[in-house]
Amino acid sequence: MGSQYKSLKDSDIEFIKQQKLFYLASSSGKEVNLSPKGYDSIRVLDNSRVVFMNYPGSGNRTYRDAKNDGEFTLLFNAFEGKAKILRLFCKASIVDADGEKFAKYLELFEEKESLVRDFFEFSIYAVESSCGESVPLMEYKEDRTALKDWVIKMDKNDKLQDYKQKRKTPPSLQDL
Repeated sequence: MGSQYKSLKDSDIEFIKQQKLFYLASSSGKEVNLSPKGYDSIRVLDNSRVVFMNYPGSGNRTYRDAKNDGEFTLLFNAFEGKAKILRLFCKASIVDADGEKFAKYLELFEEKESLVRDFFEFSIYAVESSCGESVPLMEYKEDRTALKDWVIKMDKNDKLQDYKQKRKTPPSLQDL
């Protein structure tokens, strides 16, 4: 039922474009991080690269794991229509606000520069597609606005840049 291959097929790219939610898992020798991601925050650059736009929020383990050459898996699954699960096995590069690709990626998402924490460019080294027949059918209603509302409010109050700097990398849970 499942298959593995080196890069995205055209049908995979179309599938990714249709998804309203994906999961990002990462690890770099600390705890494994698994986080759901929403909004219009992912773009396929080509058959072996995707870019993720990261808003400020709670932790930033993705940054920590990318900085430490960690492993990443992006998982997309169909909640509507034909069942499918798609996993992208990747390495990540961080694109900070002072990076040369930051402005280019900002244009892809049409977002205000100050609202974005950073981008992650994922280099795909393997793709796995499977049936997903056990995933429930669910209907998309709408995006939640709370995170974007909070980021906009912090930006208006000139507190966002300081917040982003202080929360660059979270402590490991193993250190609690």
